[in-house]
Amino acid sequence: MPKSSLLLVMLFVFGFLQVSCAENIVTGADQPEIYLPLMKGKRLGLVVNHTSLKGTTHLADFLISGKMDVQKIFAPEHGFRGDASAGEEIQDGFDIKTGVQVVSLYGKNRKPTSEHLKNLDLIVFDIQDVGCRFYTYISTLHLVMEACAENNVPLLVLDRPNPNGDYIAGPVLLPEFKSFVGMDPIPIVHGCTVGELARMINGEMWTDTVPCVLDVIPVLNYTHRTKYVLPVPPSPNLPNYLSVRLYPSLCFFEATTVSVGRGTEFPFQVLGGLQKNLGDFQFIPVEMPGIAIDPVNENQVCYGVDLRELTEIPQFTLQFFLDFYEKYEIEKDFVNREKWFDTLAGTRVLLSQIREGKSEAEIKQLFIPEIDKYKEIRKKYLLYPDFE
Repeated sequence: MPKSSLLLVMLFVFGFLQVSCAENIVTGADQPEIYLPLMKGKRLGLVVNHTSLKGTTHLADFLISGKMDVQKIFAPEHGFRGDASAGEEIQDGFDIKTGVQVVSLYGKNRKPTSEHLKNLDLIVFDIQDVGCRFYTYISTLHLVMEACAENNVPLLVLDRPNPNGDYIAGPVLLPEFKSFVGMDPIPIVHGCTVGELARMINGEMWTDTVPCVLDVIPVLNYTHRTKYVLPVPPSPNLPNYLSVRLYPSLCFFEATTVSVGRGTEFPFQVLGGLQKNLGDFQFIPVEMPGIAIDPVNENQVCYGVDLRELTEIPQFTLQFFLDFYEKYEIEKDFVNREKWFDTLAGTRVLLSQIREGKSEAEIKQLFIPEIDKYKEIRKKYLLYPDFE
C-alpha cells in the first residue's frame, strides 16, 4: 500500500476513535432476533456497503454464515467495499469474499431493473447516511423504493442514527432541480434517519409509482438529540466527525475553484484556493487512491483556512461561502460551475441572494416558511424523540 494511502487509512481510524459513539445505541443490523425471522426462506438482495456492519462483521458475511439465501448485492456510490472515488463509475461483478453477484447502482444503472429483482423475495437496505440531501445514498434509497414498488418486492430497512440528525436547515429542493444529488423535496439538512426518510418517501408518494411494501427495524436508545460519531467513515472524503458535521456547509464549494481538501489527509476540514488573499493556511492537493480531486487545484499550493482549529463546530452555515465570495473581485474566478451550485442548492434563489449581498441571517429568513412546512410533514414519520 502506498504511504499516502496507509496514512489516510490511519487517519480515518484515528479520527473515528477520538470520540466514542453514543452509549447503548443498537442499530437495526444489531438486532438479528427481529430481522432474521423476516428473512428466513427468502431470496435476498442486499443494498449495502462497507458501513453495513453487525458489530464488526459485514451484514452480508453475517447473513451468509447464518445460511440466509443472499442472491445479490447492490452497490451504491463508492462501491460495495467503499473504496471508490466520489463520482467514479462502479462496475458489476462478484464479491471476492462471498462469491455473491454484485450489481452496480452507480454505473449504467442507478436503479435496479426488473431483471435485477427477478426471483428476489426481499430487498434489504442497510447503509449509513450523514443526513444531507446531496449525499447520494438516500438517492439510491429512493430509486430502490421505486424499483421495489414496480416489481412487487418488499423492502426492509435496517435503520442507523443520523450524525446530523439534531437540526434541519437549508433550502427545500424545488421539483425542477431534481437530480441524483437531490431526489426529494427536503432541506439540505433533513433531520431524518434513513428509516424515517423511507417512511416519508412512501407516505408522501414522492416516487414515480405507488408506495412499496416497507418495514423498518428502528435503532434502539436513539433520539434526535443524540450525538452520534460514526464507527466507520461513510465515504473516503468524510474521514471523521468534524468532516461529517462540516459537510453540509462545505459542499457548495464543490461548485467553485476553492478546494475542500480532497487530495489531502484532511478532506472537508479545510478551504483554500490559488489566491493568496484567501488565508494564511497552506496545503497542496495531490492524487490519492480512491479520492476524487479537483483538477483546478491539483499539485498547487492552496491558501485558505484550517477548520480543524474551530473551537466549536457550527451547524449548517453559509458564512464560510460568503467570506470567500467577498474575497474574489470577479465572481467567475470563484463560482465556476453555477449550474452545479444551483443543483446542490435545489434552487436558483440562494445564489441570487448571495449576489445581492444579503447576510446569512437574511438569506436563512427566506427559507423559514418552506422549512416549517417540511417540519410538519416530517413529524408524521418520526421513529425517535425529536430535538425540539
